[in-house]
Amino acid sequence: MSTQPKTLLTPEQYLEIERAAEYKSEYFNGEMFPMGTFAMAGAAENHNLVVANTLRDLSQQLRHRPCKVYPSDMRVRVSSTGLYTYPDLTVVCGSAEFLDRRRDTLLNPTLIVEVLSPSTEAYDRGRKFDHYRAIESFREYLLLPSDRIHADLFTLQEGRWVLTSADRLEDSLSLESIGCRLAMADLYEKVEFEPAVPPRNAQVP
Repeated sequence: MSTQPKTLLTPEQYLEIERAAEYKSEYFNGEMFPMGTFAMAGAAENHNLVVANTLRDLSQQLRHRPCKVYPSDMRVRVSSTGLYTYPDLTVVCGSAEFLDRRRDTLLNPTLIVEVLSPSTEAYDRGRKFDHYRAIESFREYLLLPSDRIHADLFTLQEGRWVLTSADRLEDSLSLESIGCRLAMADLYEKVEFEPAVPPRNAQVP
């Protein structure tokens, strides 16, 4: 049985296809990868609510400052690794740098926010974070699960990534790179979670 070799795309070919496509795809090492769907019922709504809440709060706090907040339609290129991807939210403080005149591929994010679903959490916490850390301008990474109240904020301090976590509605997070503070109650406003399913052999009172 013969196998056909993969046809690899150049970044230029990827962008030509991507800009005309009806759905978003990542690009890495010559291949395109359609952005994943959500794995559990209700996660899509929760994901969208957390994204919208975070976008609202950051946009309000940065309204009169030299920072811009971009939703998930803004593509980011990691120049040193070749990854093209779409963070859920991206913030740039100072002058935004773009790949070309289309201004749809950002090169210098300051803060990246990813809202996690069960199907994407491992990638966003692992390999994707490895790519993001290669961006010279990148200073903070905020991870917000869509299936529970929790936040992990990674902040670059003197060459080390320092983790701050929160898991109560009463908590808040200080984003040092952009001078903002986010309340967990605001980030998870109107978000409803599926009730926990007990193990099959567990006794139900």
